[in-house]
Amino acid sequence: MGLSFWHIVILLLVIVLLFGKGKISDIMGDVAKGIKSFKKGMSEDEQTPPAATQRQLELEAANKKTDADLAGTERKVG
Repeated sequence: MGLSFWHIVILLLVIVLLFGKGKISDIMGDVAKGIKSFKKGMSEDEQTPPAATQRQLELEAANKKTDADLAGTERKVG
């Protein structure tokens, strides 16, 4: 036993009568905002490196600076 066209139309009319046209449009607007926010969050995650990677980059930069300082010190001493 499937739903016919008329069953679906009557079901939609009952839903509109219960919730009202304005309430349904508000809900759909909220869903659209949620989807946009989710997509924006996903694109921001792809652009920024994870915290562990960022920390690793900072440590590598500090090590390069330290290595350069040590190389300069060795030249002065030796």
